[in-house]
Amino acid sequence: MSRVQLALNVSNVDEAVEFYSKLFGAEPAKRRPGYANFAIAEPPLKLVLFEADRARGTGVAGALNHLGVEVESKAEVVSATSRLSASGLETRVEDETTCCYAVQDKVWVTDPDGAPWEVYTVLADSPESADLGCCTDSCC
Repeated sequence: MSRVQLALNVSNVDEAVEFYSKLFGAEPAKRRPGYANFAIAEPPLKLVLFEADRARGTGVAGALNHLGVEVESKAEVVSATSRLSASGLETRVEDETTCCYAVQDKVWVTDPDGAPWEVYTVLADSPESADLGCCTDSCC
């Protein structure tokens, strides 16, 4: 199953978790200081929240941190990388990177207005994030 990811910068992650829990009728799948993510079944959505003071270096103004498509396997990330490169988009691959409290394989592209998109798969959970700025300018 693939699902779209929406990563938002929020001013207060506790208030945001309360709001989005009510909005989607779901509790976070992962919760860390300044960070939360929801794996919402309907609509299929991965919602990631970064508390603004911890989301360093964001390249997109406002609440948007980045966008993504979560896929089930490394093979799907490799396939997306090939497809995106073949279509003329500049790609940036990260294999077995620790970000967002998970070890992930991913490929990044940037839309014409500078919004970063990732196609990624989660390989394993991690007690560390490496840096909550990992999903911003430092990798996009």
